[in-house]
Amino acid sequence: MKKLIVLIFMTAPLASYAQNFQNMNEAEMEKMMQQMEQMQSCMEKVDEKELKALEKRAKRVQSDVKALCNSGKRDQAQKKTIEFGREMAKDPTMKQMRQCGEGMRAMLPDMSFANEQIAGDDRHVCDD
Repeated sequence: MKKLIVLIFMTAPLASYAQNFQNMNEAEMEKMMQQMEQMQSCMEKVDEKELKALEKRAKRVQSDVKALCNSGKRDQAQKKTIEFGREMAKDPTMKQMRQCGEGMRAMLPDMSFANEQIAGDDRHVCDD
């Protein structure tokens, strides 16, 4: 069930964005649907226990970061967030989930929200 929820959240923006394609023909729409089915099949192979462990860890880090921000330890909060992001980038389960979404990314290369730069901007984790 958790995988289905993750899949829905991952594909909802794609489906919404695809609706805006006025020039998308039936064949292109069919190809996109096939890609979504492949992604769903791939997501079903993600280890549910690992996914739950990641969710638990993310909630713990979020709580820790919020506490650091509230106590004025902005640099520590930022550092912890960056470290967690790097950890997630290396995590095998997250890599598997990213690979599941690769087909959809190739299908819609002009999606600006997928190409936005997140890391390296001037925002601070405590300011969100």
